[in-house]
Amino acid sequence: MPDLFAELEWRGFVHHATQEIATHLAAERRTVYCGFDPTAPSLHFGNLLQLLTMRRLQEAGNFPLALVGGATGLVGDPNPGSERVLNTPVTGLCGSPRG
Repeated sequence: MPDLFAELEWRGFVHHATQEIATHLAAERRTVYCGFDPTAPSLHFGNLLQLLTMRRLQEAGNFPLALVGGATGLVGDPNPGSERVLNTPVTGLCGSPRG
């Protein structure tokens, strides 16, 4: 297995981390997940980092899972100006109704 953590650092995907993360990734294959908010109108450029990281993990033999809906949808996108308000299950699973 290649040195995945070193590659992620080299590509600029890591800002701060402990050595334990590199050791954890090198020890065995891992299952990792990333949640995407279905209430957003679309994926955006900011999601690219997560998608590229998931791809690198997959190429190194790990098992990435992309989650859409469920708890991710109930929590929704963070709003820097206020607390998060839980969405209804219909909105959380299906996204915001569009007219």
